Amino acid sequence: MVDETGNDFVDLLAEDELWDDEMESFDVGDDEVLLVKVNGEVRAYDGICPHQSISLVEGEFENGVVTCRAHEWQFDAMTGAGVNPRDTCLHKHDVRIVDGVIQVRLKSPVQANH
Repeated sequence: MVDETGNDFVDLLAEDELWDDEMESFDVGDDEVLLVKVNGEVRAYDGICPHQSISLVEGEFENGVVTCRAHEWQFDAMTGAGVNPRDTCLHKHDVRIVDGVIQVRLKSPVQANH
């Protein structure tokens, strides 16, 4: 369960349910979280595009790049850094895998590293 400060890890899904080059979206409290898996590594970001609040899971995920469906903003799935445009980034959250379960802990924008 996530506490009000978002400091607890919450279970999202079994590790083997998210394949390489796949993305899934989850509601964690009031936030939408996007999970992506690249080269066996799982990353978690805000699931909403910073441009115009479109759900990123509705876009494409190809060659390690997440593309928003609305205006084709692109983000590096490993780092969250903007590919196009470069002066933006996705807000990153902590991820861990415990007993085969992917867990996420929300980080506030001040805590997040891009």
